[in-house]
Amino acid sequence: MAPNPQCAALAAAKEKKGLSYGQIAEKIGKPESHVVDICTGKSTPTTDEFNALARVLDITSPPPHDAAHTTKA
Repeated sequence: MAPNPQCAALAAAKEKKGLSYGQIAEKIGKPESHVVDICTGKSTPTTDEFNALARVLDITSPPPHDAAHTTKA
């Protein structure tokens, strides 16, 4: 079983959309393992990856300004 996302909003959006990590990965053009790593906080997403995840999951609210929601260049 895949781990839950670190971010509560991300977890709720993923559940609401009913998408698996594999489906999300396919939609953003990244490997499933990378999407899991981003969602669980193991890897830091680029700004483009973060925005792509938000777009796929219909997240429109800006993220909090904390360590869990930072991006890399």
